[in-house]
Amino acid sequence: MLLRRAAAPSITPLEELRELLHDAEEGLLGFDAISVIKPFLGDAFRALTKRLEHMVFLRYGLPAWDTRGHAAHKRADRLAAASEAVHVAGWSREEVRRTLKIRAEVLAEDPLAAHYDCRPWEPWPPAVACERFLAELERLKASAHG
Repeated sequence: MLLRRAAAPSITPLEELRELLHDAEEGLLGFDAISVIKPFLGDAFRALTKRLEHMVFLRYGLPAWDTRGHAAHKRADRLAAASEAVHVAGWSREEVRRTLKIRAEVLAEDPLAAHYDCRPWEPWPPAVACERFLAELERLKASAHG
């Protein structure tokens, strides 16, 4: 969400809420399949994740992705994935390109570090991640629908 906000300062609270919840179906499924694995999971998996996304969007009053918004989201998502793969998982930039098929540049600085005054690229303990997610969810729900 911070990456989308940096790329488009005019992003609305409703769009930010959609960004925050863009992977909510993964939480409902209990795992996050990386993009290179998804084609092997087949059409049934793709249909299930689309239905779950639709339910989340209905629950939070979010509009479906339009072409422009989805393209901007994917750019930010790939940028985050490439940066996390290098800085957190220790992959090389070439491994990210070759194995994950992500061509996005890798950020030098962690945008979350300045926002949350935390160590760059350090994974948060689950309780901290949960607290920060829920606080942002409540803030955006109030801004988007308040």
